[in-house]
Amino acid sequence: MPSNVREVWRQVQTGAEMEGFVSHTLRKTVASFLDDAAVSTRKISDQLGHSKVSMTQDRYLGRRLTDRETANVLENLFDEGPGDEKRPESVP
Repeated sequence: MPSNVREVWRQVQTGAEMEGFVSHTLRKTVASFLDDAAVSTRKISDQLGHSKVSMTQDRYLGRRLTDRETANVLENLFDEGPGDEKRPESVP
């Protein structure tokens, strides 16, 4: 079975021309989407096939160290054009 998964994964990578994209990236993305949707860590762990929830928490789920204000400031950094001296505004 694992060799079949590897073969299918190679075909997906080749067909989509995603050089450097590894399966771990996809697993991390799925875990992040489920976590953002407030799915329980146990269910995310089951979906990823982990026997221990701690594995999922340690390797796949963020610690939520950012807040909305910080995220807004970082997002606004890319809204300004080159050479524009305007500083990003923080959102309360």
